[in-house]
Amino acid sequence: MNILPPGSTIGILGGGQLGRMTALAAARLGYRSHIFCPEMDAPALQVAAGHTRGDFLDHAALKKFAEAVDVVTLEWENVPLETLEVLSRRKPVHPNAPVLRIAQDRVLEKSFARQQGLGTPDFMPVLSVKELAEAMENFARPAILKTSRLGYDGKGQLTITSDMDAATAWRAMGSEAGIIETFIDFDREISVIVARRADGVMATYPVAENIHINHVLAETRVPARISPAVEHEAKQIAQTLAAALDVVGLLCVEMFVLKTPNAAGQSVLMNEIAPRPHNSGHWTIDACACSQFEQLVRAVCGLPLGPTTPHSRAVMQNILGDDVQRWPEYLADPTVCLHLYGKTEIRPGRKMAHMTRLGDKWSEA
Repeated sequence: MNILPPGSTIGILGGGQLGRMTALAAARLGYRSHIFCPEMDAPALQVAAGHTRGDFLDHAALKKFAEAVDVVTLEWENVPLETLEVLSRRKPVHPNAPVLRIAQDRVLEKSFARQQGLGTPDFMPVLSVKELAEAMENFARPAILKTSRLGYDGKGQLTITSDMDAATAWRAMGSEAGIIETFIDFDREISVIVARRADGVMATYPVAENIHINHVLAETRVPARISPAVEHEAKQIAQTLAAALDVVGLLCVEMFVLKTPNAAGQSVLMNEIAPRPHNSGHWTIDACACSQFEQLVRAVCGLPLGPTTPHSRAVMQNILGDDVQRWPEYLADPTVCLHLYGKTEIRPGRKMAHMTRLGDKWSEA
């Protein structure tokens, strides 16, 4: 396993807030960060040592970027596979193209999970209105229809109700390829973040409980309000997927906790994966000695992985759109750890910042 010493340069594909927080964590350990993105004023650029501007399919720009870095990682899993293939011929890339090929496609990721013996909602790929109409005959309403690729924060996703026909649902999804899934009447949504080095060593954070509003993560609570048995099952799912995918870096696995175990005895179903830092792991910056972002740096550089046990209970809340204008109020609150992303354009629903409250009791957090 190759170990990159401090002073090396980490290349990050994508210039958003996840890249920003990764660059800040890298600097804490003495590493430089170099961002590849097409924007000129992305959040990560404000804290990085270097920037290569270019389209993700610009081979000349990618070659220039590769020459400036020692290892490549990413903050966004929808990077074109071709980008990783071009870069991997020149520098180590974590995660690699085979991991992203599965993570970018909801059909592939659920099929992969089932190949590992893990539970998922029942699903079926659909490639036309006709296929959707036929599939809807086999799925109880409500059912969930999603784009098979490029969806996030609820985009390209809708609930098929009893009064909705296939043509209406297909138009609303707005894609040429989709996946229909059984609606899960879950008890709660959770996620697990696991870090993994090239030699297979892993470190797993506690299970986080997530609350979504309009399909966007609103709040994350740690520890999750689940039994020890469910926590063990959820961690096993994340570790199984990280090992089977041969992830180097981070893997976040989003899951549903069922109200009662299913026929296979499973209490937890895998929903989606993300091989990168995740919104539901932001609490680790303030509640752990080693955040998910520092853990990513450690993993891709071959360093010892850091501790994952939190020193406090935590509640993380996203700050969306105009709510960021309340930053003086948040800063004046002694219970709040505020993280502003440096975004210059405020849009409704856009993630502008987050805040974390720490405490020994839920009421304090």
